[in-house]
Amino acid sequence: QVQLVESGGGLVQAGGSLRLSCKASGRTGDLYTRGWFRQVPGKEREFVAAISWTYGKTYYDDSLKDRFTISRDSGENTLYLQMNSLKPDATAVYYCAAGSNWLTRNRADFQAWGQGTQDTVAS
Repeated sequence: QVQLVESGGGLVQAGGSLRLSCKASGRTGDLYTRGWFRQVPGKEREFVAAISWTYGKTYYDDSLKDRFTISRDSGENTLYLQMNSLKPDATAVYYCAAGSNWLTRNRADFQAWGQGTQDTVAS
């Protein structure tokens, strides 16, 4: 059983920054990839970024890679997403996820999901 708990969401003005955290617990030994997705009402959950837990290699959605940074603290088993220069279209529920496949953006490759954290960017 794996538990993923996100924190750090909230309300920010356009142009501001937010840092999300995702603390993992349980049987995480074979979850080689961790990632972030986001979802707005009426739309599919979309890929934001992923990271190889062992090697730290990263993978971003092209539209976000200049402003978002994914990172990890292996010792704390915690995943982070630093979001800068936020725009109102970044308003969404952000989910962390973990999977056993190699670095991927495919939702189906992630077996464990957090409960999500609401981020709102005000214009």
